[in-house]
Amino acid sequence: MASPQDTTEDGFDLQLGTNHVGHFLLAELLTPALLAGAPSRVISLSSAGHRFSPVDLEDPGFATTEYEPWVAYGRSKTANALFAVGYDARYGEQGVHAFSLHPGGIQTELGRHLTEDSLKTLMDAMPKDEELIWKSIPQGAATTCWAATAPELDARGGAYLEDCGIAHPMGEGPGRGYAPYAVDSAAAERLWAMSETMVGQSFSY
Repeated sequence: MASPQDTTEDGFDLQLGTNHVGHFLLAELLTPALLAGAPSRVISLSSAGHRFSPVDLEDPGFATTEYEPWVAYGRSKTANALFAVGYDARYGEQGVHAFSLHPGGIQTELGRHLTEDSLKTLMDAMPKDEELIWKSIPQGAATTCWAATAPELDARGGAYLEDCGIAHPMGEGPGRGYAPYAVDSAAAERLWAMSETMVGQSFSY
């Protein structure tokens, strides 16, 4: 999260490669087992941090744009949300649904790269009517557990969740909400195609 600029061994932006590309490949490789065991679910951990930036499909590795740690994090977390949209579109009718979610602010090693400057950037980016409330680790895991098990989500595949509920668009309901670009189906399809190119595999089950 908000790490200094670096790349994975495959040459991907470190945050996009770690937070999205690896998970994309893992989920796709597990899909035959998930289909065989349907009904089943894939849970993608996004973040309210997705609101820092949409995915830049033209320059995912900051080759032509200046690197900014929170923008890179935002791109990767938007990718997590769009992955759930794209995955559910492919496999939802076969009984495998996908969801993305914001687990909340939790004080773990995820924040090991944060500095006073990056924390100030985070606080300055928050809407003035929002309060940063830290969750315990069990509280932070609650929405993930709910997403994996709640029967009321059976017909809501692709949804973005927070605080054990289905989130609203930003400014239209309780909670932090999601940016519309994080659930855009057309963007999800473009990201899917780019992700297949990045991993060098095309999937169809």
